[in-house]
Amino acid sequence: MALSRKTFLRVLGGGIVVAAGAAIAVPRLDAMPAVAVEGWHGPGPDETDPRRRALAWALLAPNPHNLQSWAVDLSRPDTIILHADATRLLPQTDPFSRQILIGHGCFLEILAMAAAADGYCAEVTLFPDGAWTLDRPVARVTFTRQPGIAIDPLFAEVPRRRTVKTRFEARALKPAHKVALLAGHAAPALPLVIVDDAAEVERLRTLAIAGSEMEMNTHRTHKESIDVARIGTAEIAAHRDGISLKGPMIWALRQAGQMTPAKAMTPGTLAWNGGRDYVMAGYASARAFGWISSGDNTRETQIAAGRAFVRLQLAMTALGVALQPHSQTLQEYPEMAELRAAMHRQTGTAAGATLQMFFRLGYAGDPGPSPRRALNGFVTA
Repeated sequence: MALSRKTFLRVLGGGIVVAAGAAIAVPRLDAMPAVAVEGWHGPGPDETDPRRRALAWALLAPNPHNLQSWAVDLSRPDTIILHADATRLLPQTDPFSRQILIGHGCFLEILAMAAAADGYCAEVTLFPDGAWTLDRPVARVTFTRQPGIAIDPLFAEVPRRRTVKTRFEARALKPAHKVALLAGHAAPALPLVIVDDAAEVERLRTLAIAGSEMEMNTHRTHKESIDVARIGTAEIAAHRDGISLKGPMIWALRQAGQMTPAKAMTPGTLAWNGGRDYVMAGYASARAFGWISSGDNTRETQIAAGRAFVRLQLAMTALGVALQPHSQTLQEYPEMAELRAAMHRQTGTAAGATLQMFFRLGYAGDPGPSPRRALNGFVTA
């Protein structure tokens, strides 16, 4: 079936698909499957092991490409040994696993919050067997009962945390929200900057767009994303990870044979053009950008950056501020080197320092939670 791009872009709210001139009403067509997001309810009432209860919340942490690259060993009493899952990495766009370890930092921060909410202190020892490699643990976490331990107020925001990939509303970041986010950032070694000046936002937007186009036009880096794209309800339910593509438009494209991994890899197709337009629409709506940098780039710093970033996102959630990370111009593969250097210059990141996180922020409706695998799928022993 040969259908024009314009035909498929005529998709109305409420599950009305306009395809080939015919309107088809299908409520909640190709919606997020309930099984894929059941983890956002937290641990079940029958879960009594405090480690597993804390893990059930930690698994909701943000992580690159929603790979959920965490693996845990529970064989020692009162202890969690955290590893990186070697089968869930991004060797093309994240060749040194910097982003992967940032995701582990997010995980550890929520894990510690969840433990405290259950009355336990979670003592984190990073890289207990020495410098990190894939066959060595990222952290050892020891649980100790501590009655009266303070509960972090940000923990209440964990099940409400979202990454918003759609357009933001056409309104500026509230000055009070900017002030609150900067004041609440308690990581002096990882300075936070938020900019909302229109001219500076435009310069940052231009770089972010260029980075996304570089990634999409470099075959191996684009393929890395397409390989973890879950297209439609059935794939999302089966995998419960990766990049979820769903909804009436995706359904219509699949029915017409226009949404396949091969077509998403091919410039000029409906699938490729639609993916690019979706990403660029998000950048176009950005009214503010922010970033977290560090003076060095050690593995410990990468973990700390993740812990600081997830706290920032939870603080944004409490304020009703939306966020989406942009990783492309921070990535360390050769083709991105020039744009990465340009982003460092534009953000004033000093020579030798590292941009750990870059993101757009603003306001948007709740897009719903992203898929999560079941807890038992992360437990290796």
